[in-house]
Amino acid sequence: MEEILKVEGLSKTFALSRKQQKIERTQAKKKVAVDDLTFSAYRGEIFGLLGPNGAGKTTTLRMLSTLIKPDSGDAVLDGCSVVREPEGVRTKIGFLTSELKLEDFFTPNYLFDFFSELHGVDPQTCKERKQRMFERFGIDKFAEVKVANLSTGMKQKLSLVISLVHDPEVIIFDEPTNGLDVLTARTVTDYLQELRAEGKTIILSTHIFSLVERLCDRVGIIIDGRLITCGSLDEVCNGMNIEDRFFEIYKEVKGGEE
Repeated sequence: MEEILKVEGLSKTFALSRKQQKIERTQAKKKVAVDDLTFSAYRGEIFGLLGPNGAGKTTTLRMLSTLIKPDSGDAVLDGCSVVREPEGVRTKIGFLTSELKLEDFFTPNYLFDFFSELHGVDPQTCKERKQRMFERFGIDKFAEVKVANLSTGMKQKLSLVISLVHDPEVIIFDEPTNGLDVLTARTVTDYLQELRAEGKTIILSTHIFSLVERLCDRVGIIIDGRLITCGSLDEVCNGMNIEDRFFEIYKEVKGGEE
């Protein structure tokens, strides 16, 4: 297998405000969000980071996407360092999060063209790619409808399409089905499998066990910012289903706490 992402010793700590200290029920002024994370992902696979809310999944993906800088460690994505060559990394990835907000005033047509130009996609390729992807996701019927008037599911599909305007080799998804209705979620997960079949690499975070079982070739379990185990589903599950295995690991890490 060809290694396309190598993460070594990635760490990130955040300062906690008084409000955050109350929420976290701690007197500590800092929180270690990601703690010495090390793993690899390979070309043409779906790699999942599985963990509860607050485990460090989103922080990890934001560092891989160069949205925030690690305090220490590095990740090399298709030959580019997220620390030393962030601009190079951005040309190679598509990043999608449920927190992505599209301007209400613009239309899908305008946004696709704008982001294509931003990524240096030539006009003819942009036109062909837009037609193909708009038809694939049913956006073509709403191409001139302002974002403000689109359904939540259509906005999510538009966000997905826009994140892939430049046909990236690595696609990074933070909770790809979060907040979606079952039909839209199925459309998104089917497309992830199509991308894998095309040789793309997908890195996703999730807390949904069924999503891991359905999509992921390999998975890493992350708890309190630390990668506890990583490997193929068979290797990680050790003869159990992923849900039971996760809670077995969780109890071991947390000392029986649930």
